[in-house]
Amino acid sequence: MSGKTVRNILFVMCDQLRWDYLSCAGHPHLHTPHIDALAARGVRFDRAFCQSPICGPSRMSFYTGRYMFSHGAGWNNYPLRVDEWTLGDYLRPLGLRVALAGKTHMKEDRAGMARLGMNPVSEHGVLVSECGFEPFERDDGLHPDRSVDPDLPYNHFLRQKGYSGENPWSSHANSVRGETGESLDGWYWGHSNGAASIREEDSETPYMTDRAIDFITGMGDRPWCLHLSYIKPHWPYIVPEPYASLYGPEQILPVHRDAREETDPHPVYAAFMRHKDSSLFRRPEARTTIVPAYMGLIKQIDDHFGRLMGELERLGRLDDTMIVFTSDHGDYLGDHWLGEKDLFHEASVRIPMIVCDPRAAADATRGTVSQELVEAIDLVPTFIEAAGGEVPYHRLEGRSLMPLLEGENVDWRSFAVSESDYSGRDARADLGLDPMDARCFMLRTERWKYVLHEKFRPQLFDLDADPDEFSDLGADPGHAAIRAELHEKLFTWFRNRRLRVTISDDEIVARTGGADRQGILIGYWRPNDP
Repeated sequence: MSGKTVRNILFVMCDQLRWDYLSCAGHPHLHTPHIDALAARGVRFDRAFCQSPICGPSRMSFYTGRYMFSHGAGWNNYPLRVDEWTLGDYLRPLGLRVALAGKTHMKEDRAGMARLGMNPVSEHGVLVSECGFEPFERDDGLHPDRSVDPDLPYNHFLRQKGYSGENPWSSHANSVRGETGESLDGWYWGHSNGAASIREEDSETPYMTDRAIDFITGMGDRPWCLHLSYIKPHWPYIVPEPYASLYGPEQILPVHRDAREETDPHPVYAAFMRHKDSSLFRRPEARTTIVPAYMGLIKQIDDHFGRLMGELERLGRLDDTMIVFTSDHGDYLGDHWLGEKDLFHEASVRIPMIVCDPRAAADATRGTVSQELVEAIDLVPTFIEAAGGEVPYHRLEGRSLMPLLEGENVDWRSFAVSESDYSGRDARADLGLDPMDARCFMLRTERWKYVLHEKFRPQLFDLDADPDEFSDLGADPGHAAIRAELHEKLFTWFRNRRLRVTISDDEIVARTGGADRQGILIGYWRPNDP
């Protein structure tokens, strides 16, 4: 493609995929040839970070191009304010149809919509409710029996395929069969070493891939942006055959934790180590049961991502489509004595990010690996610029990746920031904190990782001397100066948030001195005075 802009954008996100669980990122046993092939055609950003290591706020930052501090949706099901602009608001005026197939974890601001008299089922109300995406098919992939929507489209699909029960998402796609044929619920992680009681082609990953293909095929030559948001490898850690038997204990990586981490740990870290998920991963059999299933889910994604790439090639869309592959956050999997995510070790906050730009201007960087500190919020300005729009930097807080994709030598950011609002987690109650005090902020430079906590001392890691993040220097007197320096950097970052979003710097400059031109005379004595 020789033009200055791309025609289409395919924005692929996995849920809870670690940055290091791809073969192109160095995993020795998990081979992901189709994702690797995308990296060979684009740029793999090896040091990319999410803005919050939890689904909801991370995705709100991906979709708004703004830090969690700015958009305010700090945890799952915390509504995104109705006035926040999202990806669709920027791309639709540029002529792209902006649609979703999969998960967003968006919670609409119902109170804000009601205050404005906005009908949530109107065309505009749906877009506001769905984070700016046209919901070609929205499915957040969390459908326990006690709260399932029986009209879930995927459940309709499964019933048409002959699967029984009111909620076949649970009873088939995310359950396994016991030795006597009984159904074992996938919500219990100890069942993860069984195979999902569903045909592979009917499980969630191929189903959502098919929906993405349906959308792309139906668009013909009209330009589009599709957010294909895979539900997996997020728990329930249940995968169908042949992937359930593909990996065994001998192919999982050694657990990444050290006894030093349990010696006088930071209070917040200690509280997270007491969570049920963290305690579960202390069981000797936990990782050998769960991690092979996690790997199988990733392998399944790679195979169906390859199938999707084949369809794009068949349709002639590889030549005019920007393709991004990423994740909303990682998964501790027992590393650092933790389960789940939420905190700021690399296993949790670092994400895979591959960007393939079809334009000839990006040919020089194909197959390269960038070590720049990249953030999730960089994608919205990248997409706007790629589609030929003007990036509104008075509102957006990320930076367009286009100069890096084109191989320009640019002065890039010197640190990445991520935030955690754990007010909805058991750790907050355990520590006796008010919700406003259950917050922490990470500032990560090339060498240092500094974490500011409300009510508690900071944390500090020297990533040169301690790349494993085992030794917390947050209370070490010998590192007081570096902590003070990083604290000041974080304070500067706070003062530079984009909170004036209704008027650009250029417009302010143009208005300066305009009062005189309008006849509003301030500070004048008489007409002829100088």
